[in-house]
Amino acid sequence: MTTTDSITSAADVADAPSNGLEASRPEHITFTTTFRSYPAEGDTHGDLGLYRDGVVALYRDMLLQRRFEERAAQMYGKQKIGGFLHLYNGQEAISTGSAQALNMGLDTVITAYRDHGLALAVGMEPGECMAELFGRIDGCSQGKGGSMHFFSREKGMYGGHGIVGAHIPLATGIAFAHKYKRDGGICVCYLGDGAVWQGAFHEALNLAGLYKLPVIYVIENNQYAMGTSVERAAADVDLYKQSVSYAMPGSLVNGMDVFSVMRAMRDHADMARRNQPSVVEIRTYRYRGHSMSDPGKYRTREELEKNKDQDPILRLKAYLLREDLANESELAVVDRSVKREVLEAVDFAARSPQPPLEAIYDHVYTEEGFPFLQ
Repeated sequence: MTTTDSITSAADVADAPSNGLEASRPEHITFTTTFRSYPAEGDTHGDLGLYRDGVVALYRDMLLQRRFEERAAQMYGKQKIGGFLHLYNGQEAISTGSAQALNMGLDTVITAYRDHGLALAVGMEPGECMAELFGRIDGCSQGKGGSMHFFSREKGMYGGHGIVGAHIPLATGIAFAHKYKRDGGICVCYLGDGAVWQGAFHEALNLAGLYKLPVIYVIENNQYAMGTSVERAAADVDLYKQSVSYAMPGSLVNGMDVFSVMRAMRDHADMARRNQPSVVEIRTYRYRGHSMSDPGKYRTREELEKNKDQDPILRLKAYLLREDLANESELAVVDRSVKREVLEAVDFAARSPQPPLEAIYDHVYTEEGFPFLQ
């Protein structure tokens, strides 16, 4: 059972544009739209068909992402990782909860540059992910992509992309391929609140709505596009309303509660499998700066501490303890196991060789030998 709410939006439009038939033009046009809302604590694990081991697995998955990111930040400080590094701290309930709605091996996901958490959630190995950050040959993109370009065809992970909004048309194309092949798969496209204002977002959604593609556009609204708050960037901060122009359902989800995300993504995955595209705004909060070079001076310490009280990992831990699904000792064992796994990933990455220089054009050109470069 779910206790989701609904949000209703209505508007009157005076002096509607004429279609050339003045006599039939109404004086006002009124429309009403309902959006579904998934608040925190709307579902229990029983409502979602989860047992103890399943809930503990969710906790471990989110904790693995957090510990991976913490160690990545440390390795960046030691100059083991170069280039850009965008961390996912605080948003783990989105990747973990939505992965539960996917048919692994059939469905596909694609995201922007904050991609480590999603990669781990869909089953990519911490070792191959850390090796990619180190720029090593055993990385998931053979050391050539780095932080922003995690990829795994096997897991249906079609990237990490570094250009804001550029992956959204790719998601639409992947969804078109699913429908064209009639393979039963869906595509989930993750984007940040800042990407909503890219033209590619609107063009892609229009095509998805027009062709009824099996795709979910997930807006991870972490409140800031780089250093600009959503209130200063959006004329209407309710980003789920973007669905209206493209004939799609839209929903608002509390992204600090993994159960709420699971429920929402299951519902929207069902829609996508019926060739109904949709928009899901998941409101969350990132605890680190936009990237490692961002000191985060655009927000106050009080704001940061207030949002840390809503930490999705701490929320699930409290739930496990309250429902007597695990005790402190058992969860401490999980934490030690996760830390060990991440340390092993760092060791794996450090021991992996650098990509050979002669591989520089591999996976770039289809023609072997590259005679046009001579």
